[in-house]
Amino acid sequence: MQSIFAKSTIKRIAYLTSTFLVITALSACSKSDETNASNTSGANFDKNAIVTIDGSSTVFPVTEAVAEEFQIATRIKVTVGISGTGGGFKKFCRGETDVTGASRPIRQNEMDKCKEAGIEFIELPVAFDALTVVVNPANDFAKEMTVAELKAIWEPSAQKTITSWKQINPAWPDTPLKLFGPGADSGTFDYFTEAVVGKAKSSRGDFTASEDDNVLVTGVAGNKGGLGYFGFAYYEENKDKLTAVAIKKDADSPGVLPSKESIEDGSYQPLARPVFIYVKKSAAETKPHVKAFIDFYLEQGRPLIEEVKYVPLPPKDQDAVLAHWKALKTGSGFGGESEVGVKIEDLLSRIQ
Repeated sequence: MQSIFAKSTIKRIAYLTSTFLVITALSACSKSDETNASNTSGANFDKNAIVTIDGSSTVFPVTEAVAEEFQIATRIKVTVGISGTGGGFKKFCRGETDVTGASRPIRQNEMDKCKEAGIEFIELPVAFDALTVVVNPANDFAKEMTVAELKAIWEPSAQKTITSWKQINPAWPDTPLKLFGPGADSGTFDYFTEAVVGKAKSSRGDFTASEDDNVLVTGVAGNKGGLGYFGFAYYEENKDKLTAVAIKKDADSPGVLPSKESIEDGSYQPLARPVFIYVKKSAAETKPHVKAFIDFYLEQGRPLIEEVKYVPLPPKDQDAVLAHWKALKTGSGFGGESEVGVKIEDLLSRIQ
């Protein structure tokens, strides 16, 4: 997974230099004690301060890249775990973490758990991702697939029934179908099943499941009849080993490959989606180092999001998210339900 975070030396030096100047200026403007949450200089924080983060493997590359730069700039320790979106929410709602990453919105039962524990949260979209359907490079027939064909492969009734590519399309060879996908705790699994099958978590169970996207990459790359799905960044990092499938909304629509452009212009549907971080409100209010980290994430993270092959929010949406964070508005714009194709502006307007 380390290669996903490789940075250009020239970019790194330039970025850190500008970050250092910003933080130095902020530090010079404020000499308040370590309880002043607006000061992002690590020099004024408790030396034992730690920002604790867990959650989605999809959001991990973004958060890890931001955490790495933040630690260099401020000397504040940040820990980033990967328990999957569902596993991350379990820890978050038990009060074990300050921040959790999520590749789908928080569910009603998770909101209930947080409420029982007295935990209020702030929902922050941070980037766009595209679920990428991939096949083995030896597959020269499934260059594009409809959503209906994907549903026929992944719906529960396909279990132990749909086992060959020829069953999906009679023009395709009778090659055994070997499936790889995220586990049930993954927000990517939830979003894919919602977008393709029509109901979150509705899926056949006879596939190789893993929260580690590298396991999925290896599986598809090692099986001629392999098919899997995961975030666009992992495909970009491994596109010499895999082939992306163009997605057709229906039989009459053109096939669209995932790309920065198709995500931004909305043509890669229904598999483009926002990804999130959720911040514990009490941590934002009482832990200056947590507030400083989120400020840094939202204000300085854009070039890092691009470097790890995710798509930053449009400037207008980014400004809206930053204002939402500054106001510490709690709650979810999804009401505990998954939703495909939501706009960031509409999402934030739902939280008053």
